[in-house]
Amino acid sequence: MTHMSDTPDTRLWAEFAAICDCGGRQSGTASERAAVALLDRLGRAATGVAPQVLETAYDGWRAIEASVTDAAGQVLPATALLRSAPTPDDGLALELIDLGRGTAADFAAQAGAIAGRAVMVRHELMFCADTVHRRLKYGWALAHGAAAFIIVGPDEGSSVAGSSGRGGEAGIPAIGIAPETARQLLAGQAGPVPIRLTLLTEEAPALAPNLIFDMPGGTAESPGDRKEWVVLSAHLDGHALGESAIDNASGCAVALAVARALAPGMAERRRGLRLAFFNVEEWALTGSADYVARLSPQDRAAIALNVNLDSVAGGSRLTALTSGFAGIEPMLQGCADRVGLPLGLHRPLQRNSDHANFAEAGIPAFRLVAGFGEPEARTRHLLTRFDTRQIVAPQALEEARALAQAICETALDAPPEDAANWRA
Repeated sequence: MTHMSDTPDTRLWAEFAAICDCGGRQSGTASERAAVALLDRLGRAATGVAPQVLETAYDGWRAIEASVTDAAGQVLPATALLRSAPTPDDGLALELIDLGRGTAADFAAQAGAIAGRAVMVRHELMFCADTVHRRLKYGWALAHGAAAFIIVGPDEGSSVAGSSGRGGEAGIPAIGIAPETARQLLAGQAGPVPIRLTLLTEEAPALAPNLIFDMPGGTAESPGDRKEWVVLSAHLDGHALGESAIDNASGCAVALAVARALAPGMAERRRGLRLAFFNVEEWALTGSADYVARLSPQDRAAIALNVNLDSVAGGSRLTALTSGFAGIEPMLQGCADRVGLPLGLHRPLQRNSDHANFAEAGIPAFRLVAGFGEPEARTRHLLTRFDTRQIVAPQALEEARALAQAICETALDAPPEDAANWRA
């Protein structure tokens, strides 16, 4: 049993549900615009300040149609991966080869058979040390001359979403499908399988708003002391499937609750708290990358710590991905001990959320995540239609809130020598 000493936030679940009510929140959709308006309103109420709205330019994209047709001519459902290249309007006739998991070794073993064909690989639990990320698999497919990329999701009854991994290059069509769709495509076939892939999209330059709420601290030791900040971040965007509840309505709701709890006492804090809701995170972390790129060297040096909340429900415990900053780990563990919660620590940098852009700029940063290293955790449903509020326990949100609040309180008041050690 955990023992959390502070008072639960009675609004936490209601705000989480309100964010889920917006839908999946894919950037560029009415769902995302509704979430921006909601978080603007809730953020003002929590912090008592109006946000700075930072517009990030990105490659706007939306899918119009996505399907795959099997050898018998049956049209099967699919989900276009974000930023995927399209097929011709009448589709693309291809041969499909199955590469199993889709590791580097799997691609190497079939290197001579990939060019000009569609490759099929498997989606993996994103929160494991040995995960081979979808973007790596897409990149290998591109490098081997594949004509299309198909990834099989983890859940029966749902295709899988996610970013294709396409950057500025022309790219190849990329879709997610359900396990039963994969079985039907491969049924009774030996060797390469004939399919037709149809994927129609629209692209146009677009802007996405990031919301930044600044609550300055008030106890600099002398008038000449540099003002410092703790950045509490969560990404507001998601995917078309489900409600993007774990990923990342959970992080947004917890960040709001932490900011609300700390706002009344900010005049007594050594550092300020900056609540940041980043957009187009699912577009290769674009919103936070733009934010960090705009910071001057002095502004970067003034950020003592980035506390990034992304998918903080759905597992048996929370883990801090500490991005190579060993110096923050004793502080994080001490906070977990004080609130009576287990906390895992994983040090190697993982570029799977907005903390990575801070870390790569030399700013101490970590991601708080649930379900790391737990293949059966509910976080396995991310990027599917099953990522809804029904798989989130209110207690999980409250535990994440208690730990994140303890960490922020400690970071806001830590002596300069402690903060200097975080950069180690």
